[in-house]
Amino acid sequence: MEAQSIEKRGKSVDEAIKAALDELECEIDDVIIEIVEEPSKGLLGLVKKPAVVRVSRRDKPQEEVREVLEDLLKRMKIDYKISQVEWEDGRVRINITGKDMGLLIGRKGETLNSLQFMVGLIVNRKRPERIRVVLDVEDYRKKKEESLEALALRLSDRVKKTRKNVVMRPMSSQERRIVHTVLQGDPQVTTYSMGDEPNRKVVISLKK
Repeated sequence: MEAQSIEKRGKSVDEAIKAALDELECEIDDVIIEIVEEPSKGLLGLVKKPAVVRVSRRDKPQEEVREVLEDLLKRMKIDYKISQVEWEDGRVRINITGKDMGLLIGRKGETLNSLQFMVGLIVNRKRPERIRVVLDVEDYRKKKEESLEALALRLSDRVKKTRKNVVMRPMSSQERRIVHTVLQGDPQVTTYSMGDEPNRKVVISLKK
């Protein structure tokens, strides 16, 4: 497996960076550079302490998703700032902040969902392995997910007490996935989906 991050020493910062780029076989635009230690000189201008840099490969999927998103947002003439980009287990999650974010979210998140779908479609068009794209606006989706997780836990407690199934409201596939995930480790209840889109629902029931 290729090294993703290395530390290099040199008489100067530039020399240390060049050594790292040569070893990683990367261009400077493909990496993130962190200066760990500046060089220092002793008597007669001799190097007393070398420069130390840490050079890490940029995550290509993360960069690709960001570029596609930025292009679409510019076309939409949205005043925005990308505040957070996360890459984990085949999923890129980006949080967007700025003015008029309500317009970007849309009614019940419809505009945000459409934008997320378009970014995923463009990014995965020619990729052998699918990347899951999750777009958020000022943590709107994150807060909604946390609220949905809390609701699922409350309803599972009701199922345990009443020993009767609970049928949740119709939800999107992404929302249903959240409910299934948060309850999958519960030894007493199970979840499954029923119905047809767009009225598909999650059922929480006792395990037999």
